[in-house]
Amino acid sequence: MPKIETLLSPALFHLHSEGIEDKQVVIIDILRATTTVVVAFENGVDHVVASASVKETQTFRDKGYLVAAERNGITVEGFDLGNSPQDYTPELVNGRNIALTTTNGTRALNMAEEAETVWVASFRNLTATADALTQNGRDVLLFCAGWKDRFNMEDTLFAGALAEQLMSRGWSTEDDATLAAMDLYTRNQSQLPDFLEQASHVQRFKTLHLESDLEVCLKTDSSRIVVKLDGDKLVGQTM
Repeated sequence: MPKIETLLSPALFHLHSEGIEDKQVVIIDILRATTTVVVAFENGVDHVVASASVKETQTFRDKGYLVAAERNGITVEGFDLGNSPQDYTPELVNGRNIALTTTNGTRALNMAEEAETVWVASFRNLTATADALTQNGRDVLLFCAGWKDRFNMEDTLFAGALAEQLMSRGWSTEDDATLAAMDLYTRNQSQLPDFLEQASHVQRFKTLHLESDLEVCLKTDSSRIVVKLDGDKLVGQTM
């Protein structure tokens, strides 16, 4: 019976890295990197490269990529895109390749690259991701990207939602972080936007006038696409 663990902050990764080569890791950055990646695949992107730095990302322009960079919630000047899922329209990304760097999500992805399989998940592909994890069958680590190594509520809520689906399929956990994430989600699943009004990242969105992204990021099961790391590229497939 496969097991579930939850990592509530990248700062705790060293406590979970042993044996990671035998596990599936799910990268979770609901506001907004993993949601944005899923939307990009919904809208026809060919593949995405997650870059560690702004400078490295810029080098992909000469290779024909769209380049996307975000720091502290703001699009980096001189890049084609930032980190808003609403900007990744079919007209812009269909058939294209994208190099992306963000404050939190791409960092988490790079940290977990030694795992047996690395998935990128959002509320939009919640059930599809649960199906893919079940099909693979290995133990899973739910990796919340957080905000600059800090715990955040939206990633933890999603970890709880995904853990709940897996537990209903016979998975198990002895991990307090997973149990806490499930409890947080269960108590608030009927009112996610209202509950997240108090979250620091949502308050940051309001300061930056990005509130309209929230509806896109909290839409559940609108997609059957799953996204995983294949070598150094993120690729999508339909379940």
